Amino acid sequence: MTALLATQRYIQNLPKYLTLCEHNYVRLLKLLPSEQTKQSIREVKLSNSEFAVKIDDMAKYTMDVSIKQLSGMVKGITPLYLTVRLYNDAKVAEIIHHDYHQRIKPSYGYPNPKMHQKDEKYQLNAFLYDWLVACVEHGQATLNWDVNNGLV
Repeated sequence: MTALLATQRYIQNLPKYLTLCEHNYVRLLKLLPSEQTKQSIREVKLSNSEFAVKIDDMAKYTMDVSIKQLSGMVKGITPLYLTVRLYNDAKVAEIIHHDYHQRIKPSYGYPNPKMHQKDEKYQLNAFLYDWLVACVEHGQATLNWDVNNGLV
């Protein structure tokens, strides 16, 4: 008797993903440096860790922001480093790189050599959401509050 393995491809729930990216956009705007120019930096302290939020590149409709852990590293764990792209026309933000070099695919076959999860991109953006919420609610930094544009 022959057994056939049915491998189902991971299919992203697009409305759920876009909602998550919209929430990330609104929260990340609050953490951006006051002066939104290329190479400007804002430092955020969260518990015993410090992070730098830096604007790497700006274009008409997009902005690339890097988030780097400066202190509070745990031995044996790689410090946080994310590159997030903000799409100003669509008002969404998503992680495009993590750990300095790795571009994130929309989905991965499973199993794979690097043991990425099928929904790795969604999980990384969910992590970004949790991190942004923690920074906005419990972090120490001067936030960009803009009541007129509905960012509160």
